[in-house]
Amino acid sequence: MEKRGIIFDFDYTLGDSTEAIWQGFRKSFAELGYPEPEREAVRHTVGYTLEDGFTMLTGCGDADARERFHALFQQYGRPLMLDFTVLLPGAVELLSTLKQCEIPTAIVSTKRGETIRDILNHHGIPELVSFVVGAEDVTLCKPDPEGLLQAMDRLNLPKHALLFCGDTVIDAETALRGGIDFCAVLNGTTKREAFTPFPKRYIAENLLDLKQWLRI
Repeated sequence: MEKRGIIFDFDYTLGDSTEAIWQGFRKSFAELGYPEPEREAVRHTVGYTLEDGFTMLTGCGDADARERFHALFQQYGRPLMLDFTVLLPGAVELLSTLKQCEIPTAIVSTKRGETIRDILNHHGIPELVSFVVGAEDVTLCKPDPEGLLQAMDRLNLPKHALLFCGDTVIDAETALRGGIDFCAVLNGTTKREAFTPFPKRYIAENLLDLKQWLRI
């Protein structure tokens, strides 16, 4: 394997929190007086910030409403994350093999880092990820490369030695803006053709495919 460090997105790359996210959206929408959002529509907001997801589904860009939604989601959705987040097939095997190969890994996500760390602990694999850079750790979320570059600095590796793996064009743009090689993973709602405009090393159907491509 040519890379000496791997950085992952979380939602629909390593894990699936669909149920918790949907329940958080529907309960928050109900309190704010909006119709219940469709589950599939909510899935297509994953990868964006919560506030942007709210605006995408309601058309409301009012700053106070966005902030109120964010607070309600933390109240209703976040407590469900542990019980309703599953690790995607191949995630534990991939992370375990990278650990055995002494290839450090990190997670950069728009999800709160504290939530991701709790999920990793809940599934008994905190030692398989070196660290997490979450929404609370940056001033600008993806596609700004701040979190990705922060991870690079903490891994103490040059850009050419790193690979960023994610499931959305947001991740692809983040890698492009950060100057780090990108690999798409088709675990989420983004189709293969959406990655056409972006430079990438590989498009993996799933994590098992990614592991095979990495030759580990």
